[in-house]
Amino acid sequence: MIDREDRKFMRRCIQLAGRGMGNVSPNPMVGSVIVHKGLIIGEGYHRKYGESHAEVNAVKSVYDKSLLKQSTLYVSLEPCAHVGKTPSCAKMIVELGIPKVVVGSIDSYFQVAGKGIEILKSANIEVITGVLEKECLKLNDRFYTYHQKNRPYIILKWAKTLDGFIDYMRDPNEDTKAEWITNELCKTIVHKLRTEEDAFMVGTNTIILDDPQLTARKWAGRNPVRITIDQYCQLDKSYKVFDNQAHTIVFNSVKDENSGNVSYIKLDFSQNIIPQILEVLFELEIQSLVVEGGAKTLESFISMDLWDKALVFTGNQLFIKGVKSPSISCVKSRTTTFGDSTLELFYNNEYI
Repeated sequence: MIDREDRKFMRRCIQLAGRGMGNVSPNPMVGSVIVHKGLIIGEGYHRKYGESHAEVNAVKSVYDKSLLKQSTLYVSLEPCAHVGKTPSCAKMIVELGIPKVVVGSIDSYFQVAGKGIEILKSANIEVITGVLEKECLKLNDRFYTYHQKNRPYIILKWAKTLDGFIDYMRDPNEDTKAEWITNELCKTIVHKLRTEEDAFMVGTNTIILDDPQLTARKWAGRNPVRITIDQYCQLDKSYKVFDNQAHTIVFNSVKDENSGNVSYIKLDFSQNIIPQILEVLFELEIQSLVVEGGAKTLESFISMDLWDKALVFTGNQLFIKGVKSPSISCVKSRTTTFGDSTLELFYNNEYI
């Protein structure tokens, strides 16, 4: 029976879990609280990949461990059953004698997938599942997409003018600078996004025309893996994506090679390269991919319906003519205004 108290404490688990954004991939974000007689006596979240899970951190925070045998443990994701980089959380809960566990969502990872709950029930622990399940699934949409669809969670991102253009018509052979479409706050939002997602991808022309660095310089956090497509390995190493600020993957038709922080990965360009790219990223345990441009690259993903979320920024400029913005057929989720610019969010999967 799911009651009001269960939902209240699960919301706190979700809040805690979100603090792990950008630090726990390829693991899921998880939060946990321990409740004794209606009061939270311990709480924790998965802080960093390879380190203690949420349940362990919650237990560690409890001052009087004797209260655990009379408490309820809440956790946004099913406790793990296997021993990996950390011990099994389900077995720890059993050993501590915690009598009741409330779970938000089941773990789809094959090494867990109900096995954690099975361990708890076998030890006669009361288990309640499905509390705020939709919210818990949404929290880890990247994790679930990765394991259920065998590909990263794909985010499309672009900025357009009021009249629907993403750029002027520019010649790659001419030294012409891009016109920034949105305001400085939107730029900061994008840099924050770079600390939260695993990889950012741009096409060859975007590298040549804009020379993006694809790092998070306006927000504290890790840099994403930078990805581009250079069929014949012709991009000059003076471009910023080849600096030492982050790992860069170059998909090409020439070679497989590692050179410093750059990995060259060979694909078959006689076939559609998008599925090949996603297969490689899955093998590399990259759970989320932001496709930032250009228009041709974005439209390739849209035409194959290979996207989960789209971030479309609109500035207050008019270009009159230029490169048309991509278009997507989807119900808009919401629009947020940031000064003279707006951000529209679109969703294309079930975790919303």
